[in-house]
Amino acid sequence: MPLAKEAAAAGLRVVGFEVDPAKVEALNAGRSYIDDLTDADLDHMLAGGFRATLDESVLAASRTIVICVPTPLDEDHRPDLSAVEGATATVARNLSAGALVVLESTTWPGTTDEVARPILEASGLAAGTGFHLAFSPERIDPGNPKYGLRNTPKVVGGYTAACRDRAVGFYSQFVEQVVPVSGTREAEMAKLLENTYRHVNIALVNEMAIFCDELGVNLWESIEAAATKPFGFQKFLPGPGVGGHCIPVDPSYLSYTVRKLGYPFRFVELAQEINERMPSYVVARVQRLLNRHRKAVNGAKVLLLGVTYKPDIADERETPALPVARALLELGADLVFADPHVREWRVDGVEVPREEDLHRAVAEADVTLLLQQHAAFDLTTIEDHGRLVLDTRGVLAEGERVERL
Repeated sequence: MPLAKEAAAAGLRVVGFEVDPAKVEALNAGRSYIDDLTDADLDHMLAGGFRATLDESVLAASRTIVICVPTPLDEDHRPDLSAVEGATATVARNLSAGALVVLESTTWPGTTDEVARPILEASGLAAGTGFHLAFSPERIDPGNPKYGLRNTPKVVGGYTAACRDRAVGFYSQFVEQVVPVSGTREAEMAKLLENTYRHVNIALVNEMAIFCDELGVNLWESIEAAATKPFGFQKFLPGPGVGGHCIPVDPSYLSYTVRKLGYPFRFVELAQEINERMPSYVVARVQRLLNRHRKAVNGAKVLLLGVTYKPDIADERETPALPVARALLELGADLVFADPHVREWRVDGVEVPREEDLHRAVAEADVTLLLQQHAAFDLTTIEDHGRLVLDTRGVLAEGERVERL
């Protein structure tokens, strides 16, 4: 939808093909269901001719088709390309000569050439001659007030040089800087490199948080001190785990690719192990905090503040709040949550009660667990009225009742 918004604003005729009737109905009625698109944005798009449809025949009349579908992991933590394969097959049934097809879904290097291209060529058209084929990874940072699709450089790789140039021409109409690379594999790898870099560095500070607690070192202060260095250092912060549709997933696509060569990608797999361990560590810290005050988790009222994976958005994908909540419930905690962006929240089908009044919720909870620092949360209220508080984001002042991760 951010892509559709910018393309429509540039004067292009944009149609969104979707298989979910509820989403099509919402979009055409001017109701946005994502954080980065307001109802006002959508109204402006609709006024400019945008529409959503369930009719795949619209693809046959499209000069450019951009595939933006999820690429999750399956139950065995292997890449699941079923959505890519399904969407690409739909495009192939409706592919017109001369059209440009761009895959934006994050995936392992070689997917565009080895998976998408054969499916598209089943149409009878050949990539590079009958149609143009390219890969351009999405770079959307939900809730980022500074960088959106228009002012974030767009990496583009084509199946051929002509395919690349056609894709560069398309994106240049509404993206300020387009970065061409030599092929689709290089573009696919660029996305995995970006998120693996973040994944590994987050794992580094997460592991440091665990042993710095035992050493009696204030890691948060050390990080801020290190961040004063004007070169050679980028600040990463520990937390209760990693979330979203990128960092918990994308490195596994890279690890999968390396394993096909016959050996493990140990750096990535170690980072995955550390980051997946953090929710359990957070729960252990809650237990320790309660034990110090002669209380058990069983029967304790535990307030979770913020259950989304990122501050100030409603996106719950891969949120570490879920495994934290699951473990606390298994220990017998009386769980409640507060989040201004989430109206209802379930853990394995069990609804968790929502608290509306932050002051009252914090004062009544045996322990408050700050998982996400939404701007709407009054930090002073949490510090002054929380009985016991565990801050996993390093935003509260430590004191007799407040501990940092």
